[in-house]
Amino acid sequence: MCAFHPWDITLDEAIQLQRKLGSLVVMVNPESETASLKCSLIAGVDTVESSDGTAIYGGVVIWDREKEVVVEQSSARTSALFPYIPGLLAFRELPAIIRALEGLERTPHAVICDGHGLAHPRRFGLACHLGVLLNISSIGCAKNLLTGNCDQPGHERGEASPIIDGNEIIGVALRTQRGVKPVYVSIGNRVSLEEAVSIVLTCTVKYRLPEPIRMAHRLVTELRRGES
Repeated sequence: MCAFHPWDITLDEAIQLQRKLGSLVVMVNPESETASLKCSLIAGVDTVESSDGTAIYGGVVIWDREKEVVVEQSSARTSALFPYIPGLLAFRELPAIIRALEGLERTPHAVICDGHGLAHPRRFGLACHLGVLLNISSIGCAKNLLTGNCDQPGHERGEASPIIDGNEIIGVALRTQRGVKPVYVSIGNRVSLEEAVSIVLTCTVKYRLPEPIRMAHRLVTELRRGES
């Protein structure tokens, strides 16, 4: 595990930290080339900010993809220590996500993040940041493209097209359901791109988004709704 760093830092310090920690990303699963086939407990994480913007609600839901049921969930509320800046959202959202993960009894085999991994201007999005800090397998699954270019994938479920930035493939646009917009999948840490795509696709049952992050979003939305 990488030692945690301060979250209340300057913009320049945050960018430099991303560049420094980016060298620690592991772009394969060290345990097995077929590890994704053995991953049954998949967590999804998401956040929302409080109504006044001073706090972040973080939620995690563990989804058993073989039984297609939620087996555990956890949530946390932390102060918003960093402003909302695209490309630096990890510094605002990860304290709440990590606190929520610490509340779990089970250990998920992989974590899908509602955000980017390598498909990031500095190749170190939220999914990479979380994976490196906790030394876990993590996957970025975002609703919008942040950097790079890609063609639209075919219309059928499972079709994909690479996200290219310069000469580098940094992720894929993946069609999770026929006739819906694609999601943008990228490596977070300790997983290959092929494994990431496989895990996201098998966790996507009826909707555009994988069930773990869809359920995590529902959890944190309910928490905000319950603010007194």
